[in-house]
Amino acid sequence: MNWVFSEGFSQYKDDVSSIIKNFKNSGVPIGPGARNVVKVFEIDGKQYNFKSFKQHNVINRHVYKFYRKSKARRSFEYASILLSKHFYTPNPVAYIEYHDFWGLTSSYYVSEQLGNCFPLTDALHNPEFTDRETIFKAYASLIYNLHENGIEFIDNASGNFLIKKENDTYNFYLVDLNRMNFHTNFPTDKRLQNFARLTNDTETMKIISAEYSRLSGIPVEYCLRKISEASEKMVRKRKIKKILKFYKYFLPK
Repeated sequence: MNWVFSEGFSQYKDDVSSIIKNFKNSGVPIGPGARNVVKVFEIDGKQYNFKSFKQHNVINRHVYKFYRKSKARRSFEYASILLSKHFYTPNPVAYIEYHDFWGLTSSYYVSEQLGNCFPLTDALHNPEFTDRETIFKAYASLIYNLHENGIEFIDNASGNFLIKKENDTYNFYLVDLNRMNFHTNFPTDKRLQNFARLTNDTETMKIISAEYSRLSGIPVEYCLRKISEASEKMVRKRKIKKILKFYKYFLPK
């Protein structure tokens, strides 16, 4: 067992332990929980987000105990890195790992629950959304600043950005943090490929490309072409994955 708390939260260890023991049958779920299960719990009148990561197969259990950091630990550590570089993410509270002789059995990441926010998905899928273009420009600026700090947010999908309007400014809070790369040399093409998961809507890509070009000095035509190519490649990859998943059900077992 491994329990690590952020400074100022260790007094909640008993509360967190009790919540984890009753995790399956309590709490308010967020999202479908198809892979990882996310629930909100209250401690001392404040809401906290508990993320239980999907249990791994026997090989990965061994890997995550002896050779690689767990997703919960990476989420906790990456949140601390983001905050240290003045990016927004819900404050990390703790990560918890349970092990047996062979490997990792379960893991949890706990953070403060963010209120009064909306996901970038809302603006992306609603052409009438208020300040839509302003939001997309702010998003492009965020990704540019991440890149300038050598940070590649791999799960760069719209649902992983929560937005709060604070003092007339749209602040983006990153969530689902366990997949990031950190670069000392971050090539232009790799930066632009990082937009692949966001959208295949041409008008949205034009706004993002123009803002990223303005900030980076990269020609806007090049930005748009590379972002479009990355998005199209991702769409093809998802289609192939769906086809393979469909035919898997017809294979002999």
